[in-house]
Formats: sequence, structure tokens, C-alpha cells
Amino acid sequence: MPGRAVKAERQRRPPVSYRAAEASTASVLQAVEAHEPAPEDFTSILGGMPKTQADAPEFFVDLNLDQIVDAVTTGRAEYDLKPFFHVSLHDADAVRFRHEVFQDLEDTRVFEHIVDFANRMRQMRKQLETAEKLRYRYQKERLFLDAASTYCEAVSILLDNLSDAKLHSRGFRAFRNFLEGHIGSNDFIALKDKIAKLYDSLSAVHYCMHIKGGRISVRKAAAEIDYSAEVERSFEKFRRGAVESHLCDIPDYLEMNHIEAAVVDMVAKLYPETFDALDAFFQKHPDFADSRIIGFDREVQFYLSWIEYMRRFATAELPFCYPDVSPSDKAIHSIESFDLALAAKLLTEKAPIVCNDFLLKGPERIFVVTGPNQGGKTTFARMFGQLHFLASLGCPVPGKEARLFLFDRLFTHFEKEEDVANLRGKLEDDLIRIHQVLEQATPGSVVIMNEIFTSTTLHDALFLGRKVMERIMALDLIAVCVTFVDELASLSDKTVSLTSMVDPDNPARRTFKVIRRPADGRSHAMAIARLHGLAYADLKERLKP
Repeated sequence: MPGRAVKAERQRRPPVSYRAAEASTASVLQAVEAHEPAPEDFTSILGGMPKTQADAPEFFVDLNLDQIVDAVTTGRAEYDLKPFFHVSLHDADAVRFRHEVFQDLEDTRVFEHIVDFANRMRQMRKQLETAEKLRYRYQKERLFLDAASTYCEAVSILLDNLSDAKLHSRGFRAFRNFLEGHIGSNDFIALKDKIAKLYDSLSAVHYCMHIKGGRISVRKAAAEIDYSAEVERSFEKFRRGAVESHLCDIPDYLEMNHIEAAVVDMVAKLYPETFDALDAFFQKHPDFADSRIIGFDREVQFYLSWIEYMRRFATAELPFCYPDVSPSDKAIHSIESFDLALAAKLLTEKAPIVCNDFLLKGPERIFVVTGPNQGGKTTFARMFGQLHFLASLGCPVPGKEARLFLFDRLFTHFEKEEDVANLRGKLEDDLIRIHQVLEQATPGSVVIMNEIFTSTTLHDALFLGRKVMERIMALDLIAVCVTFVDELASLSDKTVSLTSMVDPDNPARRTFKVIRRPADGRSHAMAIARLHGLAYADLKERLKP
């Protein structure tokens, strides 16, 4: 069954526009709605108890996934999202769980409700951070009260908004039910009641200051006359048109100075019950926010950040899709997919972006990619790896349609600079690294090798490449091998030959299309040499005495 397509849309219609297989979607929604989650079912909007990993996997740099994750998480440092993008899922239902959440966020109203909630929670965190920095007790406690009020308002408004929304995902439905239980709990009701009573009490605090020389005294306010209003009325009859204002702005700093703090301390003695209640609230509710609400606020950014990242590709009308994934079926395909990291770079340069397809069926397991240099072979390999890893995160992936393998581990072998510290030559280093990959790989793994054994002769590269391919075929794993050794493309029925193409009318121009066809052994080096005036005849002419 083909993956459900999703196309990142232009900014005027957030968040994204999705093209779906309606029959498939309807069956999924019916299955989801058959189970109404109980409040206790909710643990995480990412599904279950999501694992996190601080360090990026080893293959991230090879596949330029580090660039993608950096771009996705830019501006969201407070949420520490990268660990969520480092750990792949290995269960197809866990992937579908995240697809469902993404699909609920297709509804513009749901998306905006979650963004509004996140903004309110951000305001709460800023209030708490500011309160922590303040020196004076009652000012700290008042800002803490404001933060608690912001929290209660945020979750209450979110539940009101989600109550009317048509939610289909297991994640959002469980979260909504949890919210209903949380807001209806005695603890939450008591918290809101305390906050309301404290605000009422604080609003009833009125006092007057008497300043004489260096002494300040404070008393409760009585029926004082507003002399400023009296003065304005007395001089109103002398007004003649607009006059120049000599008023100046006096800066109002949030943090109190020692005089203001002393005044507040005196006011607290005038209203001991109110300020004792403020003290008690601060002491008894240090963790007023529920841990699952805090977790949701952070984890839902995983979805929001990816949706906003997909929007960047709207102007180029590049498609995204929900891929079908399977940990057992190795018949895979993708239509009109592209390298996300390269596409982001080309978008800024306003350069065209080339999409490619691939297909493995029956016994086929290994793509052997050959063709001229700078023709898109490495880009294809990176695209293949990106698609599989992003699909394992439960994210929509670049392409109109995709069916991908849900791997247990992903391995890459890309060319690296020689490390003088290990005293190994390039060929020896290649052999050791490939040996380590093949020792750890299983039939459920995906292996991507880019230009192996380039440091040795063609004869040795063919011999070594054949041995590596035989081991990969014996494991029956899925692999991509970019190579200059054409013979590897036709070793068995498990290998599929792909070739990067050039313009037939101008062999020096690469089309960056990689298509299924036998390796032709042509590198088109002469076409490039002639283009730059470096062919034998050109050099001979230029070197004439």
C-alpha cells in the first residue's frame, strides 16, 4: 500500500497541505476511533515512553542528517529537541502513532491551538525564570503567582480549544482525556481557587505613604482626595490650544530597589493575612505544573518543528509523504524523493532541485550506483539513508510516495581523511571500517557505502568489492553501494544497477537523474576535459613552441 502523500504548502495556508489516499486514511481513522483512550493511557505524545540519545548516531554526518536536525531545531533551543531526532523507532505501529499525530496537526485550528498553548507555556517559564533571579521576597512570590496563573490559563484554554476539535490520533485523544481529568481534579481546582483568592486579596491592598525628609511611613489608605484631578480641573479654563509637553519618561525597572522593598515589607505588616497566604502558596506549590503537561509542551515541538521545516519547501512545490514502513518486507520504493540537506541549500540559491525514484522488488536487495563523477551518485546514497532514518522517526519524508524498510540499525561507510594518529593507510582503514560494519550488521540492517576502495588498483578494488558484496548478499540486508567498479552492478539477482545520467547532447552537463539501467563504463571524462580545454589536442596545441 503506497505511503500517504503530504505536500508542504505555501505560507498563506499553514501548516501544510496533504494529499491522501482517502480509503486508506478512512480505515486508519476508524480503527483509531474504535478505542477511546482513558486518561491514564496518556504518557507521551511521541508514543509510549520515548527514548532519547544526547549524541547523534555515527552516520549523521555522512548522511548530512546533522544539517537537517540543526535546521529543524533552530530557534527551539529551550526544548532540547535534538535527542528526539537521534533515536529511531523499530515498531511499525509506533511509526503510525506519530503519523496520526501529524495528521491531526494538518487541521489549521489544531495547529494554532497547540502553538498558542506553547506560547503561554513559554510565558510561564519566563515568569519563573525572572522570579528566580529577583532578590526581594514578595516580588519573587508575586511573579511566581503570575506563573501559576499563566499555567492554569494555558491548560484550561487548550482543553476548551481541543474539546471542539475533531481529533483522530491516539496521541491527541489520550492527551485530551488526560487534560479533562487533570483540570477536573481536586488538586487543580484547589490551585485555581487559591490563585483567584490571592489575586482578590492583593487587589484589595491600598496604602498611603508619608514622606518627610529621609523618613517614609506607610498606613492603610482612607478616603483620600485625588488632588491631581482637582488641579487639572482648576487649570483647564486656562488651556489655549495644544502646548508643548515637558513630561519625560521615567524608566520602570521590574526589579525593586531597596526603598521599594522596604515599603512593601511595611505594607505586608498592614495586611498580614494576605501576605501570609502569598508566602504559603509559594512554599506549598513549588511544582504546580503537572509533569505530563510539561512533557507534552516539549515533545509536541517535535511535530511543530518538522511541519514548519517542511513549509520551507513549499515555494518549490516539493512533495512530502507518509511512508508505509515494515520491519520485514524488503520490497521498497520511493517516487520523486530528494536530498533534504541539499534541497535546503539549493532553495537559498534559487537553483533547481532534482528528484529521483528507486524500487527494489522480489529478491533484489542492493543498489549499485555507477556513473560519471559529480553526477549525483553520492546525493542519491544520502537521500536513500535520509529517507529510511526519517521514516523511522515517524516523520513525513520527501517524495510523492514511499514504502520503506524499518531497519534495526543503519550503517554508513563514506570516504574519510587519513588519520595520522592511527598509523593506518587509506586502504587498511577502509578494510577495518567495512569489517566492523559487516560484523555488526544483521539481515534487518541498512548499509550505505560510498566509493569504497578508491585508493587501490581496479583489479584489487574488484576483488575486495566482490568479497564485501558477497557478505552483504549472504546477510540478505538492504544496501546502497556507490562505486566506480561497474562489474559489481551485475553480480547476482540481488543487485540492481543504477546509473547517474548526463545530457546526451552535452555529456559534460550532468542531469543528476539516477535511473535503473546497466552500468555502461563511461565516465565522460573526455567531455569534461574538452570543456575546460584540457584534452590531448588542446594541450598539444597550447604547448607548441
